[in-house]
Amino acid sequence: VKHTNTHTKHLLIQSSFVGSFAMVAVTHLLAPATMPHNPDSLSVLSYNVLLPNSVDAWWTYKMYSPPLSESDRHIGDWVYRRKLIEQRVSNVDADIVCFQEVSPTSFDSDFSFMTELGYDGVELFRKGRFRPATFWKTKKCKLAVPAAHKDRTLLTSFIKISDQKSNNEEERTPWFVLNCHLQAGKQGKRRVRQMQEGTKAIITMAKKLKVKEPETKVAAIICGDFNGGSECGAVRFLEDGFVDSNFLEDGESVSSNRKEIPMDFPLKDVANVIEREPPSTLVVPELISQMVQDGNGYENPVLAERVVERLTKIFYARATSEISGEKLMSLTDVEKWLVLINGRLCRGDEYREAGKQMGWKPPSNADELSHEELKKLVTLPSEGFLSLKGFITVYQKELEAGKFWGINHDLALLGEPLDDCGVFRARYDRMYCTSGVQPLAVIDFDSAKPCPNAEEPSDHLPVAACFISK
Repeated sequence: VKHTNTHTKHLLIQSSFVGSFAMVAVTHLLAPATMPHNPDSLSVLSYNVLLPNSVDAWWTYKMYSPPLSESDRHIGDWVYRRKLIEQRVSNVDADIVCFQEVSPTSFDSDFSFMTELGYDGVELFRKGRFRPATFWKTKKCKLAVPAAHKDRTLLTSFIKISDQKSNNEEERTPWFVLNCHLQAGKQGKRRVRQMQEGTKAIITMAKKLKVKEPETKVAAIICGDFNGGSECGAVRFLEDGFVDSNFLEDGESVSSNRKEIPMDFPLKDVANVIEREPPSTLVVPELISQMVQDGNGYENPVLAERVVERLTKIFYARATSEISGEKLMSLTDVEKWLVLINGRLCRGDEYREAGKQMGWKPPSNADELSHEELKKLVTLPSEGFLSLKGFITVYQKELEAGKFWGINHDLALLGEPLDDCGVFRARYDRMYCTSGVQPLAVIDFDSAKPCPNAEEPSDHLPVAACFISK
């Protein structure tokens, strides 16, 4: 049974295409909700579903806060999470679904439920471990031309079945959907470049499909995980229409010159067509303010004193060896610690960094090996010891990799949890449309608790909207 909470707001939305104002009724839906359907509309759901899926990797349970008990550990398993994702996709019932963070290793089996839900068209990004994938219902739309695979963006073009039946070629409006998973971390320049490349690809494909005046009239939707909020360069590029060398992100310029979108008008942030504060799409425990000295999680982060103090207590409680008055963790101590936090040995960056801190050295041909090949060679030296400095370094490396959730999990499991400081909220997942389309409905998703949790299978919440071409 599908439930719909509906609020309809009448908004004055300026149409850059026609150069006038039109009264438009935008339907505001609160999840759980189903998209309205009519032959002329096209609806899109965008959702970062959180790798790992069923096969690749193992660490999802570490992202739950507080740590899952043994009896609740199944909540972090793919079988449980997959069912929640399936229920959400079924409830929304969008024409097109854009996923981010799918694993190519198990893609077909992980998302076989999509075919059962009627999504019999699919395009999977060609490379990478964390890939976007776009699904669609062929009873609603057909792929117009082969997809374009750019840097972490996947561009598909569609002709609605209702338009395909028209004898008037001008009425067969191609729709373009750019599915994005922009680079995370201190990579503002690359995110702008990814978005510039993706928007150019839209215009190039539109011209290939003989769209008249594509810079003005193209019907395009850009959605996905932007890995940044309204202050980031990629978002400003779309909303302002440009960025230049004066724009700084994380203290650095995102472009050496002026970069402009290839459309005649900036894109519209779909969440903002409704008169309310747009909901957050990243709802996670507030950790950076507690975990990072001076609270900066990206620019040369350093473990906060409170974390170092907790790690020191943990180390001395577990170190059973002593040499020349210095307490040390023996191989057995290290193995017990790693099994507790990671479930078993030989996996996780904690294991590999601990091995290095205990004296493991790479082989002489290390330069000839890939990163993945080298990772598999790391072991814990049988005669090695782990010092307090080495133990803290393991977690400093985790911090530098942005794995705040992993550190938080380990501290709690090892008996030294951080204080509960509530949730961190941000809007990293977004949906934009060009002036050639008009939003008809928007669904809001929300969670009062840190994600993932028993009701939310990902650390991200989806975004969804329905559109009509102008």
